[in-house]
Amino acid sequence: MTRLISLAASLIALLASSTAIAQVSPESASRRAAAQPNVIDLDTITVTAARAERSTAETPQSVQVIDSKEIEQQLKFSPNAATALGKLVPGYAMPTQTVSSASENYRGRDLLVMIDGVPMNTPLRDVSRILSLIDLNTVDRIEVVAGASSLYGAGATGGTVNFITKKAAEGKPRITVNTAIRAFTRNIGRSLAPEASVTVSGKVPDGVDYLFSGQIRGAGRTFDGAGRELPSDGLLGQGGGDRYKAGNLLAKLGYDFAGGKRIELNASWIGFDQAPKYLTNYAPPFARPDLSKPYVGQSVLEDTKSVSLRYSDPDFALGRLSVLGYYNDIKKRFNFSTFSYPYNSQVYYSFNPLSPTSPDNQTTLYSQRGVNVTIDTPLDRLLPGAKLTWGGDLIQERTWQTLTNGQDVFTPLKQTTAAGFGQLQIPVGERLVLRGGLRYEHFSLSVGNYTRPAAYAAVAANNALGYQSFVLPALNVVGGSFDYSALTTNIGATFKLGDTSEIFGGFSQGFALPDVGAFTRRAGVSTQYACPVQSPNCLPASRRSISYAAIAPDAQIVNNYELGIRGSYDRFKGSLTGYISTSDEGVTFDPVSNTMSQQKERIWGVEATVDVTVTDAFTMGTVLSYREGRYDTNGDGKLDSNLPNNRIGSPWRGMLYGSYRFVNGMQLRVEGEAFSDRDVAIDLRGTRYKLKGAATMNVALTAPVWEGEAYVAVNNLFDRSYQNPTATSVRNLPNYSWGRTVTLGFRKTF
Repeated sequence: MTRLISLAASLIALLASSTAIAQVSPESASRRAAAQPNVIDLDTITVTAARAERSTAETPQSVQVIDSKEIEQQLKFSPNAATALGKLVPGYAMPTQTVSSASENYRGRDLLVMIDGVPMNTPLRDVSRILSLIDLNTVDRIEVVAGASSLYGAGATGGTVNFITKKAAEGKPRITVNTAIRAFTRNIGRSLAPEASVTVSGKVPDGVDYLFSGQIRGAGRTFDGAGRELPSDGLLGQGGGDRYKAGNLLAKLGYDFAGGKRIELNASWIGFDQAPKYLTNYAPPFARPDLSKPYVGQSVLEDTKSVSLRYSDPDFALGRLSVLGYYNDIKKRFNFSTFSYPYNSQVYYSFNPLSPTSPDNQTTLYSQRGVNVTIDTPLDRLLPGAKLTWGGDLIQERTWQTLTNGQDVFTPLKQTTAAGFGQLQIPVGERLVLRGGLRYEHFSLSVGNYTRPAAYAAVAANNALGYQSFVLPALNVVGGSFDYSALTTNIGATFKLGDTSEIFGGFSQGFALPDVGAFTRRAGVSTQYACPVQSPNCLPASRRSISYAAIAPDAQIVNNYELGIRGSYDRFKGSLTGYISTSDEGVTFDPVSNTMSQQKERIWGVEATVDVTVTDAFTMGTVLSYREGRYDTNGDGKLDSNLPNNRIGSPWRGMLYGSYRFVNGMQLRVEGEAFSDRDVAIDLRGTRYKLKGAATMNVALTAPVWEGEAYVAVNNLFDRSYQNPTATSVRNLPNYSWGRTVTLGFRKTF
């Protein structure tokens, strides 16, 4: 109790000392003008925050709902969903501008990504790639819930984002077409990036409603603000933003029964294929293409298929029923990369020390995964306005990863998860709403036996090369069956100050599973299991095996404390939120002892946005955030060092934007983005990796043409050359951001 009071006091002090203003769900000017031009609505309906329909006024957490008009606005600048989140969601890291979302965390922790309530993460071998490949043309709204949550299972230690796709409207079939072409002004011909999207929707009278959508896009070369070509794999094995073809398909079929019952079938495919031309030079001063080394591996690939079936019944005997069954089939192939000290100091071995990288040193991840049930039960007979949301999840997941020759690189994994949860919401009078709940999760993990392939590695040494190389012989990893569980809770309240404003706050927990695949892939990766290059099979028989049982991972429980205020008045809307996020168990793997280390962490921050309708034609707003964090590096229980850059990045971030609609229907949007330096010690030795701050500007002009909408958008208007803080933090190797790009596009609905 003392600790809770202390943390609450810290939150209040954090809010009081901040110069930030407010957190808000951004909405487009056109929607506000069409509804109530002088009033900004606050009471947005959301389903993600409670697994049932609730308004933001009933939610004791920071919630943002990015509507379709704002999504269409951001599509003018970029088709990348991570780019939209990086601009509009305070606390979300800047995008890497590649296919990978590595280090794109939320409040310094993990983000759970869902499409229509279906989780798209791969928790047994975490790979952050899907976010950049979602087709925003199919998305009706994006719901973002900040802070730790376990409502949908593992992965939401920093927050949850749910991309809710469009639904067919009543009436005749509608066709929406969006086409665009992008290019870097430094080299237009070699950087052309075309895209096209078509969506068809409709409803048969008294019958099936349908929506079919397809998108295809591609990209040529990419360049920074100094005109230098950017590498195809600057983040080492993750994939880049150049020389790719990508596509999305979505099919939705629904049928409404009498009494509001509904059944809906969704099927989607997300594809990506990148064909790099050169390997990457990871030597300082920054990542760049190595024009002397052509790329010889297979293409970088994403092949994600998902099918879901949802049944809902608002008049179920126990309340509103929702049953969702889904199946994901995921295939992700990574870049081929070669030995390069110090950034790529470990590769699978060819047994040729002059060319140590195996030709099969390229991996492909496979993952297949559930059913969840939600029942929203009104309790009006017991207490007017009270609601109990309850249900359960059952998920079975299989994950494995292989070299191009088919050899496993970590133990094949199979996990069954069973969970039950309950969320109770109670109104107290006309102003106060209390909400709290529990979730219990049980995991049964099966770890298969496998042989970790032989590897070639290097460590620092005082010689001409600057490193000493050695061989890690093939190692037998013994698996087994393991059970573990997690109990998480949340409690919070909202208090109405008036008709359109409230104070909110509370405590919530989320959890993250250890990256089991990464642990077993690195089993025995230490000098204790090393051999000289001249004698690559020196280990005695007694040291050629290792047991997975030595790791015995537990879930990382994250505690989130939050306090905020949100509201609207006439043409103003905003909110201000402060938070503290703590955890006692880390997920850092120690290859020397082959165990998982435990460390305390604390992250704190303030998030804000403001939205103001200055006139019926002119709107402006801002998105601001600050975050910082520390952790225990030596196990003494003290938070003695700052968290590394891949967790925090630039502490201060902000965007100022404005939109003006002319009397002839044209609209101008201007965005200014900025982020700060970070130069802090991340361990007791005082190690520092400086991130450099910068600022840039984006502009978009839209005009009505042929009963549609033509647009031109410019990113990085002044063609500034600056380092991307998130991409740089992945390997502590400078990666430069994109230079100036220009987009020409046209959208029309028939």
